[in-house]
Amino acid sequence: MPGADVCEPSETAVVNRGGGDARTVRVTMGAVTSPVRRSDDASGDVDVMRRIRAGDRTAVDELYERFRRPAFALARRILADDTLAEDVLQEVFLSVWRDPAAFDRGRGSVASWLLAVVHHKAVDAVRREESQRRRQAQAEDEMALDAPMATRDVEEDAWSRVVAAQVRTAMGVLSATQREALTLAYYGGYTQREVAALTGTALGTVKTRMLAGMRRLRQELGDPAEGGALGDAATVEEPRA
Repeated sequence: MPGADVCEPSETAVVNRGGGDARTVRVTMGAVTSPVRRSDDASGDVDVMRRIRAGDRTAVDELYERFRRPAFALARRILADDTLAEDVLQEVFLSVWRDPAAFDRGRGSVASWLLAVVHHKAVDAVRREESQRRRQAQAEDEMALDAPMATRDVEEDAWSRVVAAQVRTAMGVLSATQREALTLAYYGGYTQREVAALTGTALGTVKTRMLAGMRRLRQELGDPAEGGALGDAATVEEPRA
């Protein structure tokens, strides 16, 4: 077959101690030149293609038997992978069955055309594999870059939970009126005037309660200016009037 890499065995004589001659067969993997195809082989190839055009499924099997070795050898050289080479062969012969008119006898033999198709599809397979490897490597790099950020997010979330728990504990030491005013202002988002209206309390009284409550919270949480354990988390902003 044209383009075939054929592994032919070579024999090496081994003399045994009994004086006899024992012969062992060793397979040498070097490529040898394929025998020249006879003209009747080429005409037979054309006939097979004619039968494929006519819808003869057995003709595809025959074409495969004629060219599977040189086709596989070519695909294997390009891809360096047996499985990928077999996939390429399947794709090639399936494409021949689907579009046998792609062969133009006026432009060359069936052998040269078919092996050109194998070469083309094998190169495409190499490109797909390279593209897939690049995408996988890029995805792995992005995951590696995202990992520290995800860790920081988890740490910040955990710290927020710790702060929230300590704030709730500190709120427990306030008086009921102070706790009510601060809860409405900081968790409810109400202004001091709205807190006064909701609780039916004078605005001045609400301001006094909230100021006293914030001072007590600073004591419980630790003043950041004095190196409190909660640092910036202990900062309490003045509520809106």
